[in-house]
Amino acid sequence: MLMPDVGSRIQAPSLAQLRTHRSTKWRDFPTDVLPLPVAEMDFPVAEPIRQLLLEMVSSSDLGYLGEIPELPQAFAEHARLRMNWEVDPKQVHVVTDVGVGVVEVLRLVTCPGDKVLINSPVYHNFSNWIAEVGLLKVDLPFVQDESGWQLEISDIELAYRSGVKVHLLCNPHNPLGRVYSRDELVKIAELAKEYSVIVISDEIHGPLTFAESTFTPLLSVGESAKQVGITVTAASKAWNIAGLKCALVISDGAAMDAVLARLPIATHYRASLLGGFAAATAFAECGQWLDSVVSTLDYNRHFLFDLLQNNLPEVKFRIPENSYLAWLDLSALNLGINPAQVILERGRVAILDGRGFGEAGQGFARLNFATSPQILSEAVERIVGVKR
Repeated sequence: MLMPDVGSRIQAPSLAQLRTHRSTKWRDFPTDVLPLPVAEMDFPVAEPIRQLLLEMVSSSDLGYLGEIPELPQAFAEHARLRMNWEVDPKQVHVVTDVGVGVVEVLRLVTCPGDKVLINSPVYHNFSNWIAEVGLLKVDLPFVQDESGWQLEISDIELAYRSGVKVHLLCNPHNPLGRVYSRDELVKIAELAKEYSVIVISDEIHGPLTFAESTFTPLLSVGESAKQVGITVTAASKAWNIAGLKCALVISDGAAMDAVLARLPIATHYRASLLGGFAAATAFAECGQWLDSVVSTLDYNRHFLFDLLQNNLPEVKFRIPENSYLAWLDLSALNLGINPAQVILERGRVAILDGRGFGEAGQGFARLNFATSPQILSEAVERIVGVKR
């Protein structure tokens, strides 16, 4: 297949270069495997971030993270310009990563045995975080119809009424690539206020939303959301700097401000110095790079769709509205309850077993398409070979 003229879009390095990387994505599998399970991009880091890191390492500036007003200010400006969201920098708290942020907030607002609502198929670590704090997971799954994956607001109300203490929301949704509408978020916030439910919104994929959709931060939709909502986010997904370890926890109402005021002081200092300043640089200086990455991902999502349509029409793939994760329905390939394992063993392509995202994920798998068209083509070709 002929490869496209990529123009000015961000391009991934060659497979040989990528195999020199030290991240878990590239070290967890033998070298004959194409690794496409982990949610990190194969693209070069933005030049302003790279230069910052080189300068800090060159000058041995590798101490502990202290006060960093540049980061909340940069995020607030980014939120204002790109999300139509007014953020008070004083209510932006630094933590190690999104997982740590969610766990620390759960510790503050729950007691062991409290119920936490999730909506599967959802990011597999939600279950791990809930278990870490000794909480009870309640799952209200998405239902798929011809128009996409849906949640009934009436069902959310029933879940809230059952005694749920926290709703852990994935906004935008991983792995579905679904962007919640403003109306949906307003209704969730109003119900949460009525039933005294706290909504923790994981918004790490928000900056990677495609042009036909609009990402809406939970805290931007009105007073009810401000009274019940806490946002956890980071630059790590959008700017591909997860290994630098820095994330943000944000509130915008008196009650939730008071909750975050009780975050242990150590949560700030456990973040990375390099991560804090890299995140500030990302939000302040790397908007053009982000636009280029979104353009590349936009191309890749359609390229992958066409590959599957032309070579594996049995695989169902709804083009995502956000980010770089393809949620593939592999059930028609008849590869058993864990098609991802069969594809790894026979085709040497690593993707994530959908069952890890909840019972609704059986027969599905998640594939990361933030790579080169060449690697995507090779992966699909290998899966075709498995089907044979």
